[in-house]
Amino acid sequence: MLEKNCKNECKIKMTDDGDKYGFVNEISEKDGRFCTTTYTVFCGIELIYNDAHTMSVETKASRGNIIEINHCREGRMECHYRDEFCYVAPGDLVIGRAEEKSPATYFPLSHYHGITVRIDVDRAPGCLSCLLDDVNVRPQMIAEKFCGEKSCFIARSNPSVEHIFSELYSVPEEIKKGYFKIKVLELFLFLSVLDTGKDEIENSVYSASQVSLAKQVSEYLTENMDKRVTLEQISRHFHVSGTHIKNIFKGVYGVSLYAYTRAIKMESAAYMLEYTDRTVMDIAGEHGYDNSSKFARAFREVKGMTPSEYRTENKK
Repeated sequence: MLEKNCKNECKIKMTDDGDKYGFVNEISEKDGRFCTTTYTVFCGIELIYNDAHTMSVETKASRGNIIEINHCREGRMECHYRDEFCYVAPGDLVIGRAEEKSPATYFPLSHYHGITVRIDVDRAPGCLSCLLDDVNVRPQMIAEKFCGEKSCFIARSNPSVEHIFSELYSVPEEIKKGYFKIKVLELFLFLSVLDTGKDEIENSVYSASQVSLAKQVSEYLTENMDKRVTLEQISRHFHVSGTHIKNIFKGVYGVSLYAYTRAIKMESAAYMLEYTDRTVMDIAGEHGYDNSSKFARAFREVKGMTPSEYRTENKK
């Protein structure tokens, strides 16, 4: 969780003609940051870019008849609705009622990039066919279809969904206002014909006790980042079978214990490379590597470039 003394910065992005077109909110502290950029597409409908390099963040609780459509591009996000937990991985789509979602958002891999389309059903246009004659979709219909009897709907990666969202991650500034309208209408039209029975993920929900165990294991691994921790050690520490730990951990974090340990080390190292002046050798040692060559090889396998290249490209 972000510490209480974190820095919260808000600013308005402006178009060349002085119009407000995007609201940026950034929460940062010594070990991570969370940034959102919000655009108003239609009255009551917002498109939000989410960029997280932290494990969790607390946001204001939502009130009212609001539906959120979340698409994950990179990383992993926990969605906590009532007493149930589900997880979205790259390409996944989750639709849920905002007021039933926990204000604490958790990112299991301390890394997440995605888009949220937020619909205030009571403020949004009742029908969008007035904009395009053949787009006969209503925000209320989407709310009833996906969240009528439950808190959320989650579907794994779908080529049609990927097509819609992939183009939203690289939009030229000069056409954003109009382009966002087109893409939101396209998304709504696609959702109006999505087969919920066929595309919904089954057995994707976890209990609070299962999630708690996985997070305790994660915390244990993080606290021992400079050591080599085995499954046998973890099993003894928590008095739970290794098989149970492996299964629950994979369900919550989406990766094996080994892959997770390496990922959190490299994300932590990447943050230090980007935001501090510590040497590569110093950073390698803090993450359990006594050899800078081994560290550089592991870093490249996870981040696609060497530590030096990453620092040059991302140094703040």
